[in-house]
Amino acid sequence: MQRFVRQFVVIGSAFSLALLGGCGGPDHPPPPALWVEGLPVSGSLQDAHKAGFTTCFDFTVEMRCRRNDVMFHGFGPFNAAVDLNGGNGGGGFDQLTLWHDWDQNALLPILSALERQGWRACFTGEGNHGDQGIYSHPKVSVRLSLDLSYWGKRRLRVMPPWNHRESRC
Repeated sequence: MQRFVRQFVVIGSAFSLALLGGCGGPDHPPPPALWVEGLPVSGSLQDAHKAGFTTCFDFTVEMRCRRNDVMFHGFGPFNAAVDLNGGNGGGGFDQLTLWHDWDQNALLPILSALERQGWRACFTGEGNHGDQGIYSHPKVSVRLSLDLSYWGKRRLRVMPPWNHRESRC
């Protein structure tokens, strides 16, 4: 029993050190740059700055860079942000988030236009009443995720194919 406890403490200590070692900085290089309609969907802090995302806030383990008055698919203006890994943004970002400050339905015309262009929708959650509407097109390298149930502001997220952390259906 004592040997088991000693091994557990050693493993737990190693795990804690690994977590602490990741605080404040990225644990991987930024993903490759991917742009859609002149907006960055993934890339480095330099890519974000190049696209005008220059209002940045450091949250110790990540950084958010914002830009206002963004048009997407001919609609807007919206607010937009990219969330970078690492307090210094060195780990890059792998999604673009759009929202409207006071009109929760402002993003919906984008989805109607996409559906007319052959984009398919599926919904997470139970049946067709989930929390996310996921939109994809076989000839487009990104997918979109719209908040269907939300507490704050409804978001539309544009994600590259390698972002597997977010919901899929």
